[in-house]
Amino acid sequence: MSQRPQRARRCQLSVPGSSEKMMRKAADLDIDHVFLDLEDAVAPSAKPDARGKIVEAINSLDWTPRTLCVRINDVETQWCHDDIIEIVTGAGDKLDTIMLTKAKSAADVMFVHLLLDQLEQKLGLKRRIGIECLIEEVEGMMQVEEIAASSDRLECLVFGMGDYSASQQMQINAVGASGSYPPDLWHYPRYKMTIACRANGIDPVDGPYANFKNPEGYRKEAERSFILGMVGKWAIHPNQVVTANEVFTPDATALADARKQKSAYDQALQEGLGAINVDGVMVDAASIRIVQNLIDRADLIGM
Repeated sequence: MSQRPQRARRCQLSVPGSSEKMMRKAADLDIDHVFLDLEDAVAPSAKPDARGKIVEAINSLDWTPRTLCVRINDVETQWCHDDIIEIVTGAGDKLDTIMLTKAKSAADVMFVHLLLDQLEQKLGLKRRIGIECLIEEVEGMMQVEEIAASSDRLECLVFGMGDYSASQQMQINAVGASGSYPPDLWHYPRYKMTIACRANGIDPVDGPYANFKNPEGYRKEAERSFILGMVGKWAIHPNQVVTANEVFTPDATALADARKQKSAYDQALQEGLGAINVDGVMVDAASIRIVQNLIDRADLIGM
């Protein structure tokens, strides 16, 4: 099994693949992840033309974002097969990942996996293209454990609450909002998907919040997903990027405390101690795992 790349995904910015102007702007952004969209942001009649625009943009622009991804249409559509072939054939050597939409089963992911296998061999590509996958149908949520374990190309799952809410016939007004439901409406699917991801060594990512003029609502949803163990959240507008980065970037004070506890614990182990007191906090084998998670996140983004 191939080693999965470790990528920062604090913010994943959605950019319509049909808009050359928006792709040019996105290329200059200093962010973790950009995905060029061939699915919902592109009208059916514009999808074939958008593929060419994406290939041209990938090849001609100097991309600052650390991960460059293309979101394709789902396997039940007429576009999926050509999306993969045209994008990988035209720009596969510069592409980090492909994002599959509306995955309902492990077989959907393996379709993309095997097609990538064939294309990489045919084209002689040296760098392996990863897969990101949207869980946004009730069938996909029911099969999320199998999907998470389906492919060694799979790097992350994303909870797509927009289509998911439609699939479950939820009564809400805007994508990503909790409406009048008293607790967190998205708690169970976020929790379920995050567990599946962590059990299989892949990243859980939270999906969109449609009202980009409500920064407080976006921050609240980002904080909820962060607490559950998700690594980042989508941005559908550039003004959501800063908030996502703030929420999913380790707090500097907490990070300094974590590194101090880790250093003290490593020293204690050499002295034969299993639990120690660091500034009034008990540090043992269990708590150091939490500390290490924070340190690993910080190391990934160069803190």
